[in-house]
Amino acid sequence: MPPSPTRSILHVDLDAFFAAVEQHDDPSIRGKPVLVGHDGARGVVAASSYEARVFGCRSAQPMSVAKRLCPHAIVKPVRFDRYHELSAAMFAILESYTPLVQPLSIDEAFLDVTGSLRLFGPPERIAKEIRRRVQEELGITCSVGVAPNKFLAKLASDLNKPDGLTIIKADEIEKTLSPLPISRIWGIGPKTTRRLNDLGVRVIGDLKKLSPDFLQKRFGIEAGRYLRLSVGDDERDVTPDHQAKSIGQERTFGVDLIEPDHVRAVLLHQVEQVARRLRRHHFKARGVTVKIRDGEFHTVTRSAALDQPTDVTDELWQTTKLLFDTWAAAGFRPIRLIGMQATRLVAGPEEPGLFQDPQHERRKKLDRAVDRIQSKFGNSSIARATSARRKKQDSNDDAE
Repeated sequence: MPPSPTRSILHVDLDAFFAAVEQHDDPSIRGKPVLVGHDGARGVVAASSYEARVFGCRSAQPMSVAKRLCPHAIVKPVRFDRYHELSAAMFAILESYTPLVQPLSIDEAFLDVTGSLRLFGPPERIAKEIRRRVQEELGITCSVGVAPNKFLAKLASDLNKPDGLTIIKADEIEKTLSPLPISRIWGIGPKTTRRLNDLGVRVIGDLKKLSPDFLQKRFGIEAGRYLRLSVGDDERDVTPDHQAKSIGQERTFGVDLIEPDHVRAVLLHQVEQVARRLRRHHFKARGVTVKIRDGEFHTVTRSAALDQPTDVTDELWQTTKLLFDTWAAAGFRPIRLIGMQATRLVAGPEEPGLFQDPQHERRKKLDRAVDRIQSKFGNSSIARATSARRKKQDSNDDAE
């Protein structure tokens, strides 16, 4: 079933965000290969400029490997305060066109501008305005996809990076999707790609040659999703944080992470950001879910209920870390994607318990103090000791 043409969805993605910020702030390195991350024995690339990517440099790659691939690359340390400052400016631009903005990470988001067309004009005009304002106000570029749904909008924004604008209209969906590699369908990784290739399926259009029953016998419940996405069918709504049933972040790595400590560093940063978003929107979580995808694209989720609803960073981290460590202890495998969600959200003030936990109260006060300082001076102006040590060591905790 083809998607409804009535919605106008945008996906906005800042191009090589960390590296682009460094090039903007230091004109002497513009047009040169740049690696952002810790330049040390255990350093990891947080981001690479497009000039460095042509040499094979990628995020989450060991810095030593990236420097061997591109010996003349310029290495810059991570500056989270600066990145969060520009991220906030980007989201302010997006929210000036619609309240329906769903953050995906520090540097990308979905927008539903269906209700904004009378005020701002067609979605193509809104996309052009966003690109212009990002470049003028932030000094960096973004790529924007425009389409009837989220899957197609994100696909479109990836087709002409960097600094691209791609529009997929309802009557162009089949023409656009059919010649694309089958791996362009969300969730189809290298292993599934090889299995589909063995069946003669190399591009999205080839799926039509196989019957739904045939696919289901070989790929189970996922077969239905592959077929729906192959015709551009995606009815998911754009859900802002204040309307969400869960709030989370995830990150996909260009190179699999092979050290559990690196994964924990990313997870900790995600927990810090999710907890702050919970507090900003006056939500508390009654559960936590960790999403793990390994290098073979096997995806698992691990969930736990919380004893009490909470928006306290340390309490969310304790449960998140326990879920990850339990999975890792059973057989750690190199990680392609890691994500954390605060689930089963409840709104409103905290219900006072019969007995107040002094440690809980101290953690709440710490979060409030950190929020105030970060709001005034930037997200990396203050951090918990564990987080600060890991960020200094690994420099790869950007939010997803």
